[in-house]
Amino acid sequence: MFTETETSYDCIVVGSGHAGSCAALSAAQSGCKRVLIVEKSPLEWAGGNGFFTAGAHRTAHGGLFDLLTVVRNVSPAAAATIDLDAYTPEDFTRDIMRLSDNRSDAALVHALVNDSRDTVEWLALSVGVRFILSFNRQAYEVNGRQKFWGGLVLSVDNGGGKGLIADHQRALAKASIETWYESPAIHILTEGDSISGLVVRRGGEDIRLTSPAVVLACGGFEANPDLRATYLGEEWTRSHVRGTPYNTGDGLSLASAVGAKRMGDWSSGGCHSTCWDAHSSVNTGDRVLSNQFTKSGYPLGLMLNTAGHRFVDEGADFRNYTYAAFGRAILTQPGGVAYQVYDAQVTKWLRVEEYSDTVVRKVVADSIEALAQKLVPEGLAEPAIFIETIKEYNAAVDAHRAAHPELIWDPSVKDGLSTKFPASTTNVVPSKSNWALPLREPPFLAVKVACGITFTFGGLAIDPQTAGVLSERTGLPIPGLFCTGELVGGLFYGNYPGGSGLTAGAVFGRKAGKAAAEIVKNKA
Repeated sequence: MFTETETSYDCIVVGSGHAGSCAALSAAQSGCKRVLIVEKSPLEWAGGNGFFTAGAHRTAHGGLFDLLTVVRNVSPAAAATIDLDAYTPEDFTRDIMRLSDNRSDAALVHALVNDSRDTVEWLALSVGVRFILSFNRQAYEVNGRQKFWGGLVLSVDNGGGKGLIADHQRALAKASIETWYESPAIHILTEGDSISGLVVRRGGEDIRLTSPAVVLACGGFEANPDLRATYLGEEWTRSHVRGTPYNTGDGLSLASAVGAKRMGDWSSGGCHSTCWDAHSSVNTGDRVLSNQFTKSGYPLGLMLNTAGHRFVDEGADFRNYTYAAFGRAILTQPGGVAYQVYDAQVTKWLRVEEYSDTVVRKVVADSIEALAQKLVPEGLAEPAIFIETIKEYNAAVDAHRAAHPELIWDPSVKDGLSTKFPASTTNVVPSKSNWALPLREPPFLAVKVACGITFTFGGLAIDPQTAGVLSERTGLPIPGLFCTGELVGGLFYGNYPGGSGLTAGAVFGRKAGKAAAEIVKNKA
């Protein structure tokens, strides 16, 4: 039963995260006078999954000096010590397509890549997002120079995702955009084939809101264990939710009810996941530690399962390109957990915010044998195999280094230091393709990791130019219905380049806001 209240808006956005904020701000800047954000969560959970990110934005760019207009942490003196190569639209496109095995929708990828640089500038100069070069996450200091790697260079000041959402909230307040919290969208209203509004439950009442434009930006279904089991597989019920517990698939239900077309990766690999602290909460992210539960140092060491075996090539590529797949690989191991193992040669290179004593439970020992015994209470079932695996790995590293004494360990490039040695009995499976150092220098460190799920890849089909949601029946955009953020399907399959998600949310959110304003102008 509806209340008598009926309120009219030019545009209503469902979801208060990064993508939804971009859509709302874009709509207001493009001419919508009354814009409303409705949010399922309470105020203290504002910001969706964007709050829990590192704030990384991947964009095409022309190199260091092309980015100095959008970052705030590079002085002229510092610029002279930075090595930051251009990352072209071709590079960005190639990375998305190779990680998806060429399954990503080409038109969506083109729209994301070609609008990425302009959208980053819009975020910096029009929205007020305080970008910085991500020295702590994406660069290593080598021979006195900051060397960026992996194509990803931008983050956000003041805590990454926390700073990003704070910047958005300032911009929303300045634009007088209202947000209703604890107000879930119940269903979308239509008039003929067009959107006419939204029903929102607020304060225990169902309120009918009229609007010619509704933007869905309320995330995927990663926080819904039943939907994870249905679409991704039963094993995904034991993954840890990295972010908000409120992304439970509501946008899919709302859109399906008005005939929206689904698209994207709905398979067991159809989500973004990562190596995550095994001792974190299972069902929700932590608003204080947030992304610090990530454990991304594995290219510097090894990962072994509870049976004592390695199961991935830790040095296959830069971490930006492997972590989404490796999180899933951990989930398939016995108990859905693994151990990251390091020696004293590399522990100084581990990021403090992820591996400090106050963030992660550490297991430390002066020998691999002692480390294995200390891991037994942490679930290691085969300490003898664990020890033998590391010994075999060390032998393979030694053989390769003896054959290639010219190679130098360098975490900022694919250095070629590996365990691969043709026709040798010292080969190990899986190999380690880069950054392979023997684990011999005490003290040794191990941390227990699980799979943390971030967002799901299966979503709604949209028009790449307007972010309009496509109809299952006609294949054309449903007039007045738009989608952005994690809910967009067809962009990522199986894996993705780190930092692409936030950029995609901004690119398609900006498009949705502009298209919503066009509807309002045409109705005037």
